Amino acid sequence: MATDRPKASRSRRAAGLPPEERRAAIAAAALQLLLAHGTNITTRQIAEAANIAEATTFRVFPDKDAVIRAAVDLALDPAPINRALHAIDRTLPFDGQLVAAVEIIQRRMIDIGRLVSAVGGPAVFAGRERPIPHLAALASLFDPERDHIRYDSEKAARLLAALTLGFSHPALYGDEPMSPSEIVTLLLGGIRVQSDQSGRHRRSPC
Repeated sequence: MATDRPKASRSRRAAGLPPEERRAAIAAAALQLLLAHGTNITTRQIAEAANIAEATTFRVFPDKDAVIRAAVDLALDPAPINRALHAIDRTLPFDGQLVAAVEIIQRRMIDIGRLVSAVGGPAVFAGRERPIPHLAALASLFDPERDHIRYDSEKAARLLAALTLGFSHPALYGDEPMSPSEIVTLLLGGIRVQSDQSGRHRRSPC
């Protein structure tokens, strides 16, 4: 009579990864813990969240502070937001593409705000550049419409980023940020080329 095989343990540790991949996985796990609990977390908690043995953490990081620094660096890395902006569906209407871009930037602001609160204030930016969306990614949304807006694509992208940051930051706009569609409506109402009575486009002086 065949005997039952032991069930695979649900708590099996993650398979071996190259050091850089392991470092990134640990930082990602630590980031989620930071956002939920602040800096009062342990390396044991970080290891459990990364599904590794605690000793493995110290093979790629000297201590908990180094893990936290790596997690902050990960959170402030502009690459993910730039990838998200480039991935916006270009078959959407122009307005819809801009709304999607504003949604991405606002989510990023919320995450960074939570991070600042979790790690004890704006000191998180010490020695680091402030994370802002890459203008090239935003400008690419305006390129197909450049004949219908007053400004070049880069300046239009700067305006969109500035409006989003200004009308989303609680210190500047209160607890209820302007919605993405409202921000886009405000932007386009100011930069769209107006038509004269003959129906021809005319540009307002800049």
